Amino acid sequence: MSDIIHLLPDSIANQIAAGEVIQRPASVVKELVENAVDAGAGHIQVNIKDAGRTLVQVIDDGKGMSETDARMAFERHATSKISSADDLFSLHTMGFRGEALASIVAVSQVELRTRLKGTELGSHLVFSGSNLESIEPDACNEGSIFSVKNLFFNVPARRKFLKSNETEFRNIINEFERIALVNPQVALSLYHNDTEIFNLPESGLRQRIINVYGKTLNQKLLSVDAQSSLVTVSGFVGRPDSAKKRGALQYFFVNGRFMKHPYFHKAVMQAYEQLIPQGEQPNYFIYFTLDPSTIDVNIHPTKTEIKFENEQPIWQILMAATREALAKSSAIPTIDFDVEGAIDIPVYNPVKETASYKAPRVQVDAGYNPFESSSYKKPEFDWSKLYQDFEEDRSAVSQDPALTDALLPDLSEPVADVGEAAAADSSTGLFNDVSNPCYQYKGKYIVTSLKSGLALIDQHRAHVRILFDQYITNIRQQKGASQQMLFPEVVEFTTAEAAVLPSLLDDMHFIGFELTHLGNNSYAINGMPAGIENLDTVALVRDMVSRAIETGCEVHEEICESLALSLAKAAAIRPGKVLSAEEMDNLIATLFSCPDSNLTPDGKTIISLLTDDELERRFK
Repeated sequence: MSDIIHLLPDSIANQIAAGEVIQRPASVVKELVENAVDAGAGHIQVNIKDAGRTLVQVIDDGKGMSETDARMAFERHATSKISSADDLFSLHTMGFRGEALASIVAVSQVELRTRLKGTELGSHLVFSGSNLESIEPDACNEGSIFSVKNLFFNVPARRKFLKSNETEFRNIINEFERIALVNPQVALSLYHNDTEIFNLPESGLRQRIINVYGKTLNQKLLSVDAQSSLVTVSGFVGRPDSAKKRGALQYFFVNGRFMKHPYFHKAVMQAYEQLIPQGEQPNYFIYFTLDPSTIDVNIHPTKTEIKFENEQPIWQILMAATREALAKSSAIPTIDFDVEGAIDIPVYNPVKETASYKAPRVQVDAGYNPFESSSYKKPEFDWSKLYQDFEEDRSAVSQDPALTDALLPDLSEPVADVGEAAAADSSTGLFNDVSNPCYQYKGKYIVTSLKSGLALIDQHRAHVRILFDQYITNIRQQKGASQQMLFPEVVEFTTAEAAVLPSLLDDMHFIGFELTHLGNNSYAINGMPAGIENLDTVALVRDMVSRAIETGCEVHEEICESLALSLAKAAAIRPGKVLSAEEMDNLIATLFSCPDSNLTPDGKTIISLLTDDELERRFK
């Protein structure tokens, strides 16, 4: 029997490695920009075409490479960062494994122009799928220019599974923002299809955060600073009143590297306990600085998951530092004794005689007797006169036919009953009779009887289902009632939100929103759906966009459902609202006319049924 085990060719091995390191165009941006930071660049420019499918170009003014280093950089596991296993635990740079460039060149066409500082000529290298096609001298600027073209051109299956341009570009923005937030000393710019998206000058950390996410964030940030022998925690947390249900800006960085850490996230959330409503998330930008030997960044190909040697002590330090920041800014309520209108508390003076202070006395009418008629004084207002005026008005109305027709209903036409409409629905057949009595329990549930038993209906979820079906119908039929706003409101989005918004505008218009682009990621809300006048329109639009981003919708129908669900949840009646009998009847009848009346669009139960058999068993 012949041997069957053999070594893979380098080109195939590199493509396999690329599957772990280079998942999408955003991965290319991350690796190339981090390499530029490691090269000591002061200015980095990123040019993107077609969300990175056609081109990802990174231009830096770093120290550059010699011709030999430029050629070696594309070999697998070629690195200048480590020479022994011990170096893995004393890392101060972003890249170190030497897999990024080898993985990139395995699945794309790469062109590199680089010139080492202090030399007269640079080098120009051209690769196509791990094959070096040419290398020649080049009169380029000091630094490096990496141009990655036609990503996954030789792996059609991988290219096919890339998401839409909006989604891929949003991922590029996310990676760019993470690098920008941790390198404020580097000037960064990003261009997409020759349009400037970011232009971030060198600045301090707080100013860098404001430059990335907008100046409105400036008043919402609280400084965090804690130093110990284990770790230094610095950065900013958001004020409690800036917390939101979705789309919160939450970032952890350790030694200049972005990371995800659910355990530390719980520490921050515990510091905000009882300061923000349940379900809302605060903003935070937390930076850890500690000995590299106490962490391991080599446990995940993308290096976003990091293992800490002293997790529990750092958890305690982080929570205490966050609480201290909230307390110093008076975010935690305190008693203020220096307010106007405070009660003057007399100060004890031993010099004064105690006789000068008299006990308070109550004046009592000793001669008052409630049982004596002379003690009772009749009110001056004559209530009988009020009744007399009412009778006169009533007779005047009865004598005027015009007023009678205006005030009384026309009894010649039958009045349609809501319960009757629901009973007539042959698809349900749930009601026992025409008029089912309804009872509201604790302003949250509606109790009514059905043929199969006793039904408990969540009024908020029922209304969500009704409104969702209405909004979906409006989107599909491309019609929706819009109410023009007397004073348009302006909403500012982050760059990531603004990138996805154009794909949502048409569907939002069909719901009833009318938005106009003002430039600089700002939009004016000129119209809103009828019936939601009492809602915060700016917060609602933000919530809809954030939900669409979180769900990562790709299919048009899924985007429509995400928008409709956001608006339905915001516009539905809230738990605790008292409903009249007519409102409850109308809600139930409309609910049972929906195609699916048992579950909300996101799968939550609307109706809980207590059958007759269950009731009988309870009373045995």
